[in-house]
Formats: sequence, C-alpha cells, structure tokens
Amino acid sequence: MLPPNPGQGVLQALPGRSHDNPFARPSELPYEMPPFDLIREEHYLPAFDAGMAEQRAEVDAIADSADHPTFENTVVALERSGRLLDRVSTVLSNLVGSTSTDGLRAIEATVAPQLAAHSDAIHLHAALFDRIEDLYERRAELGLSAEQDRLLERYRSDFVRAGARLSEDDQARLRRLNEDLSSLSADFSARLLAETNACAIHVEDITELAGLSADAIASAAETARNRGHDSGYLLPLILPTVQPVLVSLADRALRERVFRAATTRGLRDNEFDTRVTLTRMASLRAERAGLLGYADHASYIVEDQTAGTTDAVSAMLDGLVAPAVANARAEEAELQAAFEADGGTGALQPWDWAYYADRVKRARFDIDAAAVRPYQELERVLVDGIFHAAGELYGVRFVERHDLPTFHPDVRVFEVTDADDAPLGLFLADFYARESKRGGAWMNTFVDQSQLFDTLPVVVNTLNIPRPADGEPTLLSTDEVRTAFHEFGHALHGLFSDVGYPRFSGTSVPRDFVEYPSQVNEMWAWWPSVLANYAVHHETGQPLSQELTDRLLASRAYGEGFATTSYLAAALLDQEWHRRSPSDPPVAPADVEDFEAAALTHHGLQLHSIPPRYRSSYFSHIFASGYSAGYYSYIWSEVLDADTVEWFHENDGLRRRNGDAFRAGLLSRGGSVDPMDAFTAFRGRPPRIEPLLERRGLLPT
Repeated sequence: MLPPNPGQGVLQALPGRSHDNPFARPSELPYEMPPFDLIREEHYLPAFDAGMAEQRAEVDAIADSADHPTFENTVVALERSGRLLDRVSTVLSNLVGSTSTDGLRAIEATVAPQLAAHSDAIHLHAALFDRIEDLYERRAELGLSAEQDRLLERYRSDFVRAGARLSEDDQARLRRLNEDLSSLSADFSARLLAETNACAIHVEDITELAGLSADAIASAAETARNRGHDSGYLLPLILPTVQPVLVSLADRALRERVFRAATTRGLRDNEFDTRVTLTRMASLRAERAGLLGYADHASYIVEDQTAGTTDAVSAMLDGLVAPAVANARAEEAELQAAFEADGGTGALQPWDWAYYADRVKRARFDIDAAAVRPYQELERVLVDGIFHAAGELYGVRFVERHDLPTFHPDVRVFEVTDADDAPLGLFLADFYARESKRGGAWMNTFVDQSQLFDTLPVVVNTLNIPRPADGEPTLLSTDEVRTAFHEFGHALHGLFSDVGYPRFSGTSVPRDFVEYPSQVNEMWAWWPSVLANYAVHHETGQPLSQELTDRLLASRAYGEGFATTSYLAAALLDQEWHRRSPSDPPVAPADVEDFEAAALTHHGLQLHSIPPRYRSSYFSHIFASGYSAGYYSYIWSEVLDADTVEWFHENDGLRRRNGDAFRAGLLSRGGSVDPMDAFTAFRGRPPRIEPLLERRGLLPT
C-alpha cells in the first residue's frame, strides 16, 4: 500500500501555494487537459519540488516494503508513481518549446539538472533494483500477461542501462554527467532559439523580394511589425539549412544572405554561439557511454533501438551514399545548365540550388509551386484533407471546442471521437510560427492514454507556418502540406493508443520506429480522393485541375538526389559526433567546422553545393532533443513506411478495413509489443528495402 500523497503536503507547506497551484491535483477539465488559464510561471518550481518529493517518497515506500516483491507492489506501483511530477513536467517541456519566455527558460535551466538527479535517484536505487531483479529472475512463474512481461523486461533494461550495476563511485560520476548533460541540452536549445531569431533577415527594399508571392510578402511585412521593426520585411529562419524562400527569391544576393544566415547560426562568436555547448555534450556523452561499458554513445543508443547495432546503421547509411550522390550530381549538372542559361557564370552555389531546381521542375512538369499555393489553404488542408482522410480510413470525427483554455491564442482544440461515438481524446493544433517558438515541427502529449489511470490522450501538433497578414488566407507550400500530414500521423499514433500501462502509451516506441506511422500518413496528402477534397482554390472554389494534379504528383519524385544526399550528410554527421570513444581527444569549439568537414569527406559527402540538412551548430535534433545518434531513424523508418504504402496500394488504399487493420496491428499497440514483431505480423513478412530504393530513385538501372 502506498503512502498518502506527500506532494500535496509539500505544496501546502509553501505559503500561498496550496489552493492556487493548478498542478497540485489532476485537472478537472475534460480529458484532464491542463488548465492553461490558471497556470502561472510562479507555479512551476513549487510543483516540481513537490512532485519530486512525492515520487521519492513513493519509490522509497516500494523499495523499503517488507512485503515480498510482486508485479503489483513493485512494477505497477512504479507506474503509478510521480503523477504530480508528470503533470508539471509535460506542461513545461511543451511550453518552453512553443511559447518560450525568459521566465520559462530560467525555470527549465533550474530544474533540468534536478530532474536528471531525480531520475538517477530512482534508477540507481539499489534496493529498488533488487526487487525488480528478483521479479525478472522469477518472471516465468509470475503468470504475467504478454504486456506485463514486457513491462517488467523494459523496467529491468531501463535500470541496467541507467547504471544500476555500477559501483558507488561510478554511479556518483554518472549522476554528475547526467546533470551536466541535462543542463547543456537546455542551454543549447535556449541559445539556438535566440540565435535563430537574431539571424532573421530584415529587408527594406521590396524590390529585393521579387519572386515571392503577394501573400508571402504581406506575411514578411506583418512579421517585421510583430518583431519590432518600424518598416520593411522580415524573413525568419526555419530550423533546417534550406530556407523555403530560397525557392522563389530572384535576387541572388539576398539568396546568399539568407543562406549564410541559416548556415552560420551558432558559429558567430557571439553570446548565442553553440560550439562550446555541443562539443562539451559530445565529450560527456562519450565518457558516460564508456562508464556504462559501451564503445561510444552511438552504441549505447542504438542497442535499445530496432536497428540493434551501429554496424546495421552504417550498412544502411553508407550503402545509400553512392547512388544518392550520383543522382545529386546528375541534378546538379541540369541546374548548372539552367543557371548558365540564365546568365550565371562560374559554379552553381548552394544558395542557387533551390531556385534553379524549382525552375527546372517547372519546365519539366509545367508546374509552378506558387501557382499551387492558392489550392492549399490551411483550413481546407486540415478539415477536408487531414481530418477527412482520418475519417475515411479510421472512422474518427473531429469537433472543434471553444470552451477549453489553451496556452496561446493560436492554439485550436478538437475533440476526437471514434466511429461508434466513443471519446478518443483531444487534438490540439498549434500551427503558426512565432518568435517564442523553436523551429521545426513536432507532436507531443499533455496526457497519455493508459488503462491503469483510465486516461485518454491529449496530443498537440506544433508547426511553424508563417502567419499571413490580417485578413489574408494561410496558403501552404507543398512541403508544409506534407509536414502537416506527417505530424498528424504522430497524433494518430497517440490518439489510437490502447495499452494498459503509461510506459507503453502512444509513441513510446524505439526512436527508429516512431517516425514510421507519421511517414505512412504522408501518403494521404497525395491520394487522389483526398487531394481532390481539399485542393480547391481559396477564392474561386475551383478544384485543382486533373491535368495540374497529374503534373504535381509526377513532380514529387524530382529532387530526391539532393534530398537524400542532404539527409544522409546530417545522419552520418550525427553518427560521427557520437561514435567518438572516451579515449578520443575532445573536439575543441574552434575545430567544430573542421571536424564536420572531415566527417563528411570521410563518407563522400563533402559537397560544396549540397550542405547537410543540419549543421552541427544548429542540429537541434541531436543536441536539444532525443535524437542523439538516432537521426538515422527517419530513413530507417522509411523502409517500413515505403513497404506499408505498397501494402495499402495492393489492398485498395483508403478503405476502413485497411485503416482498422493498421490501427489494430500497429497504431494502438504503442510500446506494448516488439515493434518489428508487430510489423511482421501486420505485413505477413519482414520489411523489404526495395520500395524505399524505388521511391528515392536509388535502384540500379
């Protein structure tokens, strides 16, 4: 039996914080959605203190129990622990990325090392590990269900990988490493956000914006006003190297200016420089891996993924380099010719690539990206595209709710119900870019589904679509449409979760599997019936013509040489940073660019005209998120995705029977089953790589 809630007591012991701290008890809002209208910055630190104290007391009660270990009094009790801490942690981690303030960043900087120490206090608790080990050794006689057996196995693996078997001295060193790494990750994130905002391009002369659409120019003017400029236009940067405006800007000097701003982020010797932070992180990760008995950080990470070994990762990535580069070189020759035909002299530069690729694409397929944008208005893409496809495939429905508080005025809330009207959860949509939001796009949860707590999911999709001028429609690029469908695939993974224990909820699967469902969901953006349903001109109401639709679909495969090469450069750069052994000399901050160049040269990817999708200094995935040594996961997951898309085509596509099979076999299972076993059971065989190679134009001819 667990003790009464000590976290409540801690909160009550803080004067003035007992009644007004909204984290002190589960939310009374539908689906336990956080009461954002009540949460203030002063509520976080007391709630973190109380939450950690509560869970420490719960864990000590489990570990010190005189009762013989059972699955219920040990493993399930651990699953039940830390509810208050979960509530405050999920809100802070979401809001510091999407509505960041100086106050929230200061709170994150304060609690990050405390949370690392708290996690270590649990995973390095000797008496607690003894109980888990006892259960693990007796698991065959415990009469556990398949999910319970997997939960016990995962807990035991978590503790071992966290250092439970280390000596006391080594555990003390591990604790310090984890605290330092947690602080450095928060520091990298804060520096990159500030640096990205500082590098936004301000333009005074509208003639320099020739080539941009009228709505894009209006949006740039609005952004400039919103960020404190009295005049002109502001082109904010997005997270990857290649900026969307490079496709359209006719002014070559401005293209170069945008490109150099994007690729020098974190390298400018200013207060936002990220090199000291990232090199320190790489060194500490290598040291921690060695302490835990691994050759390097990548080996530690990949062991717990579906890939299993760094050799398997290398075999895939390195095997794709030569055909990808060959395709990219062929594309480059074509673009060089277009550049010269346009009066250009010398070699095509990286800031020219997107501009001339769009020209060649338009000439070949007679399609203009700007001409398609009016047919891709955000509301229609969301309701008549994303929601429509989900309804056709899975029978789900979405009703917008205006009665629930949100964390920002831009955020919209939709209640999701199943085909039988049973509630599934809440979907939050936070689509517009703002200065307080980090770059990129992602899905996260505020509440996880679990039968243990009888909770349904509250999920959020966050994008960075430029806000249009007041009164103007939000018109999307084709890539923004793809991203919206992609992130909603993650949302469905969370919404369809049907597991017993929160440890396995939704997207709690290996990193190199988590992108798989989201990549599959991209296919519906281009499925003929879905495309016809949302691709309607926002002014005239006319549908996208069949001729233009056919050309649009045919053009999608163009540019795969560049895309694959750029991606592989980033994935292999990630591997090089994290395959450094503890005995390797640290990379000095001043040597980051030389290290990067040597790594890319080693893999045959040091191409002047094709930079990595992310350079080290703004590689948020690996230095501020959970993708360290795991950026390979996108293409690893794409093997499963391409094979599954083939299955949908073989089985008549957008049909409820197909959606029901995919949902039951994969989306609902979360981490409760081995993901590759689930895929094999769904597909009837292990995955084949050929569909991926065909999609990316990498099959030998």
